[in-house]
Amino acid sequence: MKITVVGTGYVGLVTGTCFAETGMDVTCVDIDKEKIDKLNNGIVPIYEPGLNRLLERNIGKKRLHFTTDISTGLKDCEVVFIAVGTPPDEDGSADLQYVLNVAKNIGEYMEDYLVVVTKSTVPVGTAKKVKAAVRDSLDKRGAGIQFDVASNPEFLKEGAAINDFMKPDRIVIGIESEKAEEKMRRLYKPFLLNGHPIVFMDIPSAEMTKYAANSMLATRISFMNDIANLCELVGADVNLVRKGIGSDPRIGNKFLYPGIGYGGSCFPKDVKALIKTAKQFNYTMQVLESVEEVNKEQKLLLYRKLDKHYDGNLSGKNIAIWGLSFKPETDDMREAPSLALIDKLIQNGCKVKAYDPQAVPEAKRIMGDKIEYSQDQYEALIDADCLLILTEWQEFRFPNFKVMQKLMKDHVIFDGRNILDPQEIKEMGFQYRGIGLRE
Repeated sequence: MKITVVGTGYVGLVTGTCFAETGMDVTCVDIDKEKIDKLNNGIVPIYEPGLNRLLERNIGKKRLHFTTDISTGLKDCEVVFIAVGTPPDEDGSADLQYVLNVAKNIGEYMEDYLVVVTKSTVPVGTAKKVKAAVRDSLDKRGAGIQFDVASNPEFLKEGAAINDFMKPDRIVIGIESEKAEEKMRRLYKPFLLNGHPIVFMDIPSAEMTKYAANSMLATRISFMNDIANLCELVGADVNLVRKGIGSDPRIGNKFLYPGIGYGGSCFPKDVKALIKTAKQFNYTMQVLESVEEVNKEQKLLLYRKLDKHYDGNLSGKNIAIWGLSFKPETDDMREAPSLALIDKLIQNGCKVKAYDPQAVPEAKRIMGDKIEYSQDQYEALIDADCLLILTEWQEFRFPNFKVMQKLMKDHVIFDGRNILDPQEIKEMGFQYRGIGLRE
């Protein structure tokens, strides 16, 4: 089966590579020639564990191809995925210009029946716009080619995307015809053989499912952060509270870890987009508006703790930071809590020196020389007044406290992810501040 994926960003590249791994003939299309040249040479433009190995193998097997020419990609193609970006506009709504431009190009170059699938996260009603754009291009050609549209939202976690795609919790597909369902069922047959559930539904429901799923997870995060903040005020321990409520099977223990807020390419964007969609129908998503506000405030929680610890005298303090990406196992810094926090620290006269296992190049691109960057986690601690842990990378969980004592000017740790053992740290002579813990 031959398929085409338009867009070689995070979703498109993982989708195309993983389908190729199942034996499909996959062509990935992108307008960025430099990126396509790198991919044809086996150079992956993003950091995702395991992706580089899969990409090289499938290029070698001649199952995975990259081009800037969409007409080449559509030749003999049966299913085409639209996986381009949908960045938020200033009002929070998803910008669909790239999606609709691809749809227009598909109509200009398709030669036979196709299932046109939106893989990008798009608001309810986008499939209708995609269908209209494809049909408009076909009409201008005078071509009576039949096609169907479908919605196949992705549920990939950055840092675990390969496993998520190859062993999905569920496959959600919105379709409008039996023919489209047959094509999509055949496409996902390798996954069905392993017992992974596939859920077919109408297209608007599929489009809504992605937003609803991410918004629910974002809600759990903000809820637990609110609970953590209250725990500190009343003298409770959020880790014990988390275990207590997580043992209830109606609640479960996923996404109940408090911290300094969510970031990344999905949760912030999707929450904003769902709020905006509701407003277009004169409805207010009161819960989600609160979720967004809690998250905004939570990103500055460590600043407030720091300011309190130093009695408002932050100017000239040397701040060491471990972790810049919004989560471990990725270099993604979109909406990362580190960005808001670092800006606040610099505004108040602090000097920041940071280390991240993967995100330093991305940080340099975003922040330039506003902060200093370290080659390893301990270099960041030299003459530091305190340490802020912002990302729960594995290598930060068991640091060498004796080395830290020698390097740091003042032995204070603000743990934004609660990854260290407070008792152990205090026994080593450090002051410790976590999230939602008794002090």
